[in-house]
Amino acid sequence: MCNLYNVTTTQEAIRQLSKTFRDIAGNIQPSLDLYPDQMGPIVRNAPDGVRELARVRWGLPSSSQALFEATKKRADKLRAKGRDVDDAAFQELLRMEPDGGTTNVRNTASRHWSRWLGVENRCVVPLTSFAEPNPGAKIEGGRTPNAWFALDEGRPLMFFAGLWVPSWTSVRKVKEGPTTNDLYAFLTTEPNNVVGPIHPKAMPVILRTAEEVDAWLTLPWPEVRAMQRPLPDDVLVVVDAPEKKDEPLSLFR
Repeated sequence: MCNLYNVTTTQEAIRQLSKTFRDIAGNIQPSLDLYPDQMGPIVRNAPDGVRELARVRWGLPSSSQALFEATKKRADKLRAKGRDVDDAAFQELLRMEPDGGTTNVRNTASRHWSRWLGVENRCVVPLTSFAEPNPGAKIEGGRTPNAWFALDEGRPLMFFAGLWVPSWTSVRKVKEGPTTNDLYAFLTTEPNNVVGPIHPKAMPVILRTAEEVDAWLTLPWPEVRAMQRPLPDDVLVVVDAPEKKDEPLSLFR
């Protein structure tokens, strides 16, 4: 599960490769580490049909079943402490159940995800490298370092194949209470032989060309379903962690 990636490129490079017509993302840092629940840049099909670059909160809504089960556990703990949790109290707990969001989508056949597979909910997520924990490389203190992956040592721009949902109201954090946000996540698939030895469960679905980006953002789901597949082994490499003070990388090298 990819829960950290880096964007080290220019906004112009993102706009050109994705054929973006509108940019409402503001200023994007030249080297940006993205973690779950942060605001990340995406290129989406906006409600008015214009392809735009925007900042959106990372983490799609979790399933109603997952939130229901989490609320049941919370209610059981309260009952164990002697608190009466009737139906009305349970519904209020459910309404306020924190949902930090689902960062990666694998099972696109799920009813929860299938409603958002149409063109209107597709997006692409720019990145230049992504990380997975590397349990085989423990460092001092027992911490697990990250392994980083890119298309090559130069870290050219690529995109995750993503989904986004507009104006979703939920409790992301208890201290925030209910908020309404545009949300995104990206698809994963089985890992290739570069990612698999480090993270055998999955790797992100990655798009490398303008043609792939255009197909993902415009074609019906039956025509792009096959794009949920791992990258070939010979187009992905392990790289060092991104330098925090790197100069922006140009798309054109």
